[in-house]
Amino acid sequence: MSDLPFGFSNRDDDPDRDKDRRGGEGGQPGNPFGFSMEGFDPAALGAMLTQFGQMLSGMGSSMASGNPSSGPVNYDVAKQLARQTLGASVTPVSAGAASAVSDAAHLAEVWLDGATTLPAGATKAAAWTPNDWIEETLDTWKRLCDPVAQQISGMWTASLPPEAQQFAGPLMGMLTQMGGYAFGSQLGQALGHLSKEVLTSTDIGLPLGSAGTAALLPGAISKFSEGLEQPEREVVVFLAAREAAHQRLFSHVPWLRQRVLGTVEEYARGIRLDMSAMEEIAQGIDPMALSDPSKLEEILSQGAFEPQTTPEQKAALERLESLLALIEGWVETVVADALGDRLPGVAALSETLRRRHATGGPAEQTFATLVGLELRPRKVREAATLWRRLTESAGIEKRDEVWAHPDLMPDSADLDNPAGFIDRIIGGDTAMFDDPIAALKETEAREREQRERGES
Repeated sequence: MSDLPFGFSNRDDDPDRDKDRRGGEGGQPGNPFGFSMEGFDPAALGAMLTQFGQMLSGMGSSMASGNPSSGPVNYDVAKQLARQTLGASVTPVSAGAASAVSDAAHLAEVWLDGATTLPAGATKAAAWTPNDWIEETLDTWKRLCDPVAQQISGMWTASLPPEAQQFAGPLMGMLTQMGGYAFGSQLGQALGHLSKEVLTSTDIGLPLGSAGTAALLPGAISKFSEGLEQPEREVVVFLAAREAAHQRLFSHVPWLRQRVLGTVEEYARGIRLDMSAMEEIAQGIDPMALSDPSKLEEILSQGAFEPQTTPEQKAALERLESLLALIEGWVETVVADALGDRLPGVAALSETLRRRHATGGPAEQTFATLVGLELRPRKVREAATLWRRLTESAGIEKRDEVWAHPDLMPDSADLDNPAGFIDRIIGGDTAMFDDPIAALKETEAREREQRERGES
């Protein structure tokens, strides 16, 4: 599996490489994709379609004989390949493990009541197998993946002139279906690996499971506990507390779930392909080469087919990175307060999780693949420091009131300078809500300051 199944990379960040790849500025080719029908042998098209059929059949019997997916990602293929990646030896959750998860979740909720004003958000605790995780989180992955895949798929036909779109309709339909298989197969492999690693339903910071369900994966937790100095039962309580804290946030902060998932969609809407580079490549393609899978792979591996990161996308990713860091930092702070005097190993376990995420395992790779984002551990540390200092200066109630409205939340600049943010909260600065003009000016000033920092 490619490390970057959805085609994201940082290579487009180099403007000189972009310029060299396009061959300079200007130029409006009359034939966008460089194909000419002059001298084209219809038999060659038949051979090419035969090769495409063989490629499809080689992707698995379910793909060749099953119902085609109507969306940009074939999730039937994704689910099947995810399960194939797991293999047939998935151990069911034992009654004892399920009972331990339920007891740990109950205990964690009792202890969390004294560390936050947000009430319990989970109505049930569940012990999942990796198969359960795939099944229970797939709906959320659909919401995250569809905008990205749809945007990329739509660019192919949108870039063609109307007459070319009509001519290429059947071929583009076939390519769209193949794209759905390709997206589905690579997503499935990624989710299969990820399902063996995740410890809870919120392990990667996203609300992947159903609202109100606190889920732990006992099999992965047992492997995670190996080599740690803390007993496994304490690790289970620690992870149950983290899961319960996440559930409190996502259940009782009405705007949070939509803001996290909506920012991913906002990123997807800004995806652009370097059409000029694609035109340049297409002009030199021999149509017969398309019948050779190795040639197709060589063509598609060129940088022109990778989405280009726009300034709007970079801004969306920065907002998402900051928001996820604030969620993780708040959870760290609350769990430390709730469990610190009861489980002496909480600080060590928190640091272990930080290092686990920092090493870039399957969870981080999948998330970076999906939205082109790597959540930097530095941001999480800064967010945890901000919440800790705010708790000490203003108290638990004031700290949790910050989640009442997205405009009250600290931004990236506040993570770099928490003192100013804490002063505003303690001082009860609500002028921005009374005067919308003042709010606009403050927003513009912050954006200007961030741009100046980036240029310096």
